[in-house]
Amino acid sequence: MEKYLSSSEVIDWEHSEVIKKAKALSCGVDDSEVIAKACFEFVRDEIKHSYDFKLNPVTCKASDVLKYKTGYCYAKSHLLAALLRANGIPAGLCYQRLTLENNQPPFCLHGLNVVHLPKIGWYRLDPRGNKAGVEARFTPPTESLAFSTLIEGEIDFPEIYSEPLPDVVSVLNQSRTYNDVARNLPDIRIKKR
Repeated sequence: MEKYLSSSEVIDWEHSEVIKKAKALSCGVDDSEVIAKACFEFVRDEIKHSYDFKLNPVTCKASDVLKYKTGYCYAKSHLLAALLRANGIPAGLCYQRLTLENNQPPFCLHGLNVVHLPKIGWYRLDPRGNKAGVEARFTPPTESLAFSTLIEGEIDFPEIYSEPLPDVVSVLNQSRTYNDVARNLPDIRIKKR
C-alpha cells in the first residue's frame, strides 16, 4: 500500500495548499469512506473539466489543478489521488479506453481513480465532472462511473497505477491549451487477436 500513499512530482500531496485543502475536507471526520466521498465530490464538482469549460492553463500536477481549479480527467484524477493520500487513504489511478463520440473510433484514454476503502477494498470512482449524459457518483460498493465500455476496442483496464502513465503526463506537460490536449489525447494501441 505504501506506493499508493506516496507523494511525487505529479501527485504532490505534500504541497502546502494540497495539505490545507485535504485537511479542510476531512475536518472533524475520522471515517475514511466519508472523507473519500468529500474529496471525490470536491474534485468532481468544484474543479472544472478543461474541455467542457474551455479553460486554460493545461494542468497536470495536483497542486496546479487545485490552484487553477481546472483540469482534464487525468489531471483531476491526480488531484483526487493527492487529496486522498494526504488524508492517509490509499489511492491509485486507472484508465479506460473509450471512443470520443457516437461510439465510433478514434479511441482515447480516460483517467479515473481507485481508492482503498476498509470495508470493501479497492473501489473505482470518476471525478471527471458531471454534465448532461455523464454522471458519476460515490456509491460503494457499487461503481457509478461516468462512462461504460460499450463497443469493441473500448476497455476497462484492470491495472491500478501509483503514478500516471508517461504518455498522459507528456501530453499534459507539452500542451499549451486545452485544444492542444483535445487534438492529442493519449491512447494505448490494442493488438487484435
